[in-house]
Amino acid sequence: MDTTAPAEPDGTASSLGRSGESARNRVTRALREKLIIGRIQPGRGMTLRGLAAELGVSPMPVREAIQGLAAERALDLSPSGRICVPRLDQRRIGEILDARALLEPRAAELAAPHIDRDCARQLARIDDDIDRSLLDGDVERYLRLNHDFHFTIYRRSQSDVFLPLIETLWLRFGPFMRMIYGRVGTTGLVDHHKRAIAAAERGQARELSEAIRLDIHEGMQLIAEALKDQDAAGAGGPLPVRRRRAV
Repeated sequence: MDTTAPAEPDGTASSLGRSGESARNRVTRALREKLIIGRIQPGRGMTLRGLAAELGVSPMPVREAIQGLAAERALDLSPSGRICVPRLDQRRIGEILDARALLEPRAAELAAPHIDRDCARQLARIDDDIDRSLLDGDVERYLRLNHDFHFTIYRRSQSDVFLPLIETLWLRFGPFMRMIYGRVGTTGLVDHHKRAIAAAERGQARELSEAIRLDIHEGMQLIAEALKDQDAAGAGGPLPVRRRRAV
């Protein structure tokens, strides 16, 4: 059958149409993109047939892709076939923060010697687009560009160990970033990307690592504080708008 789906706003359909790639891989990539930018939201149940219809494929490659993502703890698949994003509590947030703080600065440090002038310019262009998305309040575009910025750096580490581990962590917190920024907005958010770019341009591995560490810490802290506020307000209650600046 034809597995090419109609065009979607997040570009999923165009990625599904790449030739020479298995249906399972196409579906897996599409779902990973959706998780990273928060199109699959915490607490919202889905079904295999529903996702298959949305992506324009049969249920089999969707089931296989979901099983792979469930193994990464990015999704839960119940015996009844219900699919959802696992809930993150304060303990899990802390563990993800610890893991990111260990892995990503080190990946950035390894990447520094391999970041050339063209790569540094690419990072600057992405960061300019991030600034525009923050001004426009475009949460989804911000999340996509923020992922592009970080992984443009991490891919330069040339590590086949760090990259998949880091990607798994991003799959787990992406939906919650979308949820939090969707409620508190993007006004006043700031990042450490310009410090990272300056370090990359000068080949300063430790400075680049530190910029990434600070970027991670503030972003994850925002999620932890928002979840704490939600617990205090009661499940489903509105989150108060914070005026602190974070990534």
